[in-house]
Amino acid sequence: MTQIAFIGLGHMGLPMARNLLNAGFALKVFDLVPAAVEELAKEGAQAASSAADAVQGADVVISMLPASRHVEALYLGDAGLLGKLAPGSLVLECSTIAPESARKVHRAAAERGLEMLDAPVSGGTAGAAAGTLTFMIGGQASTLEKARPIFAAMGKNIFHAGPDGAGQVAKVCNNQVLAVQMIATAEAMALGVANGLEPAVLAEIMRQSSGGNWTLEKYNPWPGVMENAPASKGYSGGFMAELMAKDLGLAQEAAQVTASSTPMGALALQIYRLLLKQGKGKQDFSVVQQLFVSE
Repeated sequence: MTQIAFIGLGHMGLPMARNLLNAGFALKVFDLVPAAVEELAKEGAQAASSAADAVQGADVVISMLPASRHVEALYLGDAGLLGKLAPGSLVLECSTIAPESARKVHRAAAERGLEMLDAPVSGGTAGAAAGTLTFMIGGQASTLEKARPIFAAMGKNIFHAGPDGAGQVAKVCNNQVLAVQMIATAEAMALGVANGLEPAVLAEIMRQSSGGNWTLEKYNPWPGVMENAPASKGYSGGFMAELMAKDLGLAQEAAQVTASSTPMGALALQIYRLLLKQGKGKQDFSVVQQLFVSE
């Protein structure tokens, strides 16, 4: 049986690991928060005392961490996990990090005879819980075929974006579009309501017209328009504004490397940084709606 080490049991990692357990994979898990480890241990996972302990005897390592620095610290250097894995082991790095950080870990893994994929996800906590995530994967196609059953236990859509780091590039491009759509939708919703329109009526008109987009279909930022959207739950759950700001920052880093022009992405980053300054970083990113509504 494939032995998987899963490191990082946060809002996304915990339900992803649970889906692997439910699919019958043998899991050894670690997180800096003991309660998360204990929760999965009660469901059949083996608890690890450290990341190094988690990878002992593992065929596959999956990590889901907050940022590039955490990923590099986990895998690289004399104390990094890459030096503790047997040649031929598979590393699936599912965090959203800078493309160049992903490539750095790819290079170090290859030097040790390890196979690696950068595989950031889209779909939020709801998708993680439902096992319907989208994986955007960078690395060799042959490695993806080996890992496909593992991804299939956690997600619905599995895309091979291209070579090393390509998954991260696809992720930051996607989230830049999402942020811009959310800001534009929030701005338009506030404008229409201020001019006397009912929010649900306006939302449906735009959804069915040329202004239609994913946020109007699935994630309206105006409270009460969509019962299950974070906006109707006090902007709780979903995808935190601070994570959107992080991803927009990564998009800007990628743009600098290639001298790409991304004025909308740059503006979106500044808007989300403003939300963070207002103390809204832990709320869902649709809380950007509040910037356009008078108190």
